[in-house]
Amino acid sequence: QVQFVESGGDLVQPGGSLRLSCAASGFIFSIYAMGWYRQAPGKQRELVATITSSGILNYIDSVKGRFTISRDNAKNTVYLQMTSLKPEDTAVYYCNAPKTLEVALYSWGQGTQVTVSS
Repeated sequence: QVQFVESGGDLVQPGGSLRLSCAASGFIFSIYAMGWYRQAPGKQRELVATITSSGILNYIDSVKGRFTISRDNAKNTVYLQMTSLKPEDTAVYYCNAPKTLEVALYSWGQGTQVTVSS
């Protein structure tokens, strides 16, 4: 059974930083690309950052230069370091293995709430 457990979300002021973690289980983590997604209130879930099994990184334009995705295959964990946070980054953040830009391979975890507000 595939599971994702996201953690690290918090209330932070604009300009602040957070590091999200996602522990994955139930599949061969090291051979899959992994991604961080987010869903803001009233909006569709969007794929924010991806890292392939070989370490190739990709980001949406709005987070480039501010977010960094990384992975630790020994711990089956993917991370998202977020800096210079903006109110528009407020969302529930999820991890999953992307199948396409729009579709993830597995069921979703509970996510972790990131709120950027003064």
